[in-house]
Amino acid sequence: MTDALTDDVLRASARDPELFSIVYRTYASQVLGYLTARGVEDAEAVMQEVFLAVLPRLQTVTGGVAGLRTFVFSVAHARMVDDHRRQRRTPVELPFEPDLDGREESSAEDEVLQRISPREVADLLNELPDEQREVLSLRLVAALTVDQVAVVMGKSAGAVKQLQRRALIRLREQSAVKEYVAP
Repeated sequence: MTDALTDDVLRASARDPELFSIVYRTYASQVLGYLTARGVEDAEAVMQEVFLAVLPRLQTVTGGVAGLRTFVFSVAHARMVDDHRRQRRTPVELPFEPDLDGREESSAEDEVLQRISPREVADLLNELPDEQREVLSLRLVAALTVDQVAVVMGKSAGAVKQLQRRALIRLREQSAVKEYVAP
């Protein structure tokens, strides 16, 4: 069998498994170029989808090489349209870049740390169980994210959030008791 795709080769090898390989080698780069030029997000993956759709129908294509080429690019066009529809439905996800965040408001944690002395913070933290104290220390003092604290403590992000929530509730309860008892 020859590598060149002609009407004669197409007719002679209609049932030959090697036909798909010849079709792929003949049109893959052109289909990839078409999909890339048309703005398909993952052109290589979509190209693979095109050929997976073409393979089972190779024996039913009529019109020789011209008909096959038309069929391959019809499938490519349909997949391109599907990709564009999917892109319109899927919101664009941009990564958060803290350096570009122009908000001026401070966080609740920053405000609390500005209002009370470091000694008061240490005294409050000392009243917490070890894991809760560790989470708040890493979150507030070291300014780590939940994910970073999870890595440091060897816990899941959900567990860290739960420890932080419990610690803040306990601190609120302690401060409410102190205000109630204070002269």
